[in-house]
Amino acid sequence: MGMFVRALAYMLSHGSDGMRTASEDAVLNANYVRVGLRDVMSQPFGDQACMHEVLFDDKFLKDTGITTLDFAKAMIDEGYHPMTMYFPLVVHGAMLIEPTESESRDSLDSFIATLRDLVRAAKDGDSRRFTEAPRLTPRRRLDETRAAREPRLRWTPPPKIAAE
Repeated sequence: MGMFVRALAYMLSHGSDGMRTASEDAVLNANYVRVGLRDVMSQPFGDQACMHEVLFDDKFLKDTGITTLDFAKAMIDEGYHPMTMYFPLVVHGAMLIEPTESESRDSLDSFIATLRDLVRAAKDGDSRRFTEAPRLTPRRRLDETRAAREPRLRWTPPPKIAAE
């Protein structure tokens, strides 16, 4: 229910003109990212305009030994929440980036520059930057497969260490 209330409040606060502007800005931002990265990242459906999200695949990582997941984990160390990965399922190594309508040009330029730097590092063979990421978070690289197969849904305190 909370998401419906939030969505309704957003729509009412913007009005019809504001919603149109927000939608147009989201499309503009996605295409800005697409154009900024099209020469270094591969697009599965060619270089065509997109709507509010831009889709890349992992072909640009071929022969680097770096996976889509590695690339996403490295984004965390750069201060960015990773994009949607492996969706849509019909695209191998899908990376779906959806910049919001509220992103400034400066923030988009910074994001593009960061991804360009990551692509360069991947192609230059800096594999440790990716396979060891994230290094700058409280928790390091998690075993996501194990976490999905054996979820721990309740926190338990660690065993107490006997005082010496």
